[in-house]
Amino acid sequence: MREAPRFVDPRQVRRNFARAAASYDAAAVLQREIASRMLERLDYVRIAPQRILDLGCGTGGSLTALQERYPQAMLVGADLSEPMLRAGRGQRSRLHRLLPFIRGHRSALLAADAADLPLRAGQFGLLWSNLMLPWVDDPLRVFREAHRVLEVGGLFMFSAFGPDTLRELRACFTDAHAHTQRFTDMHDFGDMLVECGFADPVMDMETLTLTYASVDDLLRDLRQSGSACAMLTRPHGLGGRNGWQRMRAAYAALQREGRLPATFEVVYGHAWKAAPRQTEDGRAIVRFERRPLR
Repeated sequence: MREAPRFVDPRQVRRNFARAAASYDAAAVLQREIASRMLERLDYVRIAPQRILDLGCGTGGSLTALQERYPQAMLVGADLSEPMLRAGRGQRSRLHRLLPFIRGHRSALLAADAADLPLRAGQFGLLWSNLMLPWVDDPLRVFREAHRVLEVGGLFMFSAFGPDTLRELRACFTDAHAHTQRFTDMHDFGDMLVECGFADPVMDMETLTLTYASVDDLLRDLRQSGSACAMLTRPHGLGGRNGWQRMRAAYAALQREGRLPATFEVVYGHAWKAAPRQTEDGRAIVRFERRPLR
């Protein structure tokens, strides 16, 4: 069987987030804002999950909010980066020493690949994933794993960045290299959900614009949040001085009122795991519902 082409360098993803582990929580302002907006969407969903998986949990910021919302649930946070998990565990330990009255977390942390989870099928009532998908090579494989580990009736809720994300930065480079991640279109995510067997997928998006005093401030934010480019086609050297000067000059031309814009297209999605319609060997499943006699 011919191997599918690869686009993302998983070793670079690990390096980026390992380097960012100590700085992530201070730099991840946008990530926290999007998580907050995801939580607001749960206000309109009536679920009471007994087990929750935060896929791509990073330092575990969403685990706190999810535990507050579902205090009876058991939580698992999974992430590819062990340094990120360790940083989050250490920060929570320090917080509990300073504020011992804060309720402890019923959560476990797991270092794992989102496309190959070491978890049994049908365990979770809610699978949550905030901005993890841009860092995987094949989102479809992740969606299949999400479908597998969810229980029937379980909810998959995620966010990701869409194709307009960092469009200014990409446009200011004139070489053939990738300088940002590859970002997937909202409609493609919807098609993947259907292909994996999810029911009633809902997709929407919004555009957020952050502003920076300089392009170096933007690049620093990306590095310190682990969001630097990890594509295989990224530049592998320092690059020429002239190329960087041209990029900075092109970005400076976008300045308005002393600030440089950076666009982020934020994609939100959720879908349910429905009861299967056929067995694993392809036979149709027919369900009979008992009705009361009149």
